[in-house]
Amino acid sequence: SDTEEVSSRGLYKNHSWVDPGYINWVEPDDSSESRSSRYMVPQLGNMYGDVASFLYILKTSMGQEQNVAREIRARLSGTGSLQDIQDKIFGVLSPSYLKGFIFVEATAIHHVEKLIGRVGVSATPMKNCRKVLDGESPLMDILPYLEPKAATSGIEEGNIVEIRGGAFKGAAARVIGVSESKEEVTVELFEAAVPVALNIRADQVRVTQRME
Repeated sequence: SDTEEVSSRGLYKNHSWVDPGYINWVEPDDSSESRSSRYMVPQLGNMYGDVASFLYILKTSMGQEQNVAREIRARLSGTGSLQDIQDKIFGVLSPSYLKGFIFVEATAIHHVEKLIGRVGVSATPMKNCRKVLDGESPLMDILPYLEPKAATSGIEEGNIVEIRGGAFKGAAARVIGVSESKEEVTVELFEAAVPVALNIRADQVRVTQRME
């Protein structure tokens, strides 16, 4: 049989339904008139803030951050028991220069705990992922990790570096020049019989000793 439209009764007969998408949401081009006529619930914003998603911090084993991030993506792309939270987890962030932690964007902490196998009868704990830290991570705390850094960041003239790729992989050298625009460094090899200046991509060197 055809379903009939549900109508409010009893206590709620004089109330109207509210689209939750409009609660405390103001479009940039809204006129002041439309804002004043729209039903709003200001208390929700004060209590919960933006309830769309939160950033949670996962503690991992040192050096295993990328592996944990890959395992999270693999679990979310499967067809098993985690299907019901696939639309609750929005992203995973694993900055290469942040050791022992990764960020996960999700609607609630219990979805993250289920994802890494910390809740549920048949849950399988995720290897190298220890726990979800209590609370959420404010956006301002992770903005520095969302901004790409130049490959030359932290490299200065006089630094001692180890070359990580190419024909001189493993060789030690001294930085004699830094080009931020080209993201290159100019180095001199210590073991070369004749000093020769080499231009190398900045991401192909690792600083082993900084100038005093």
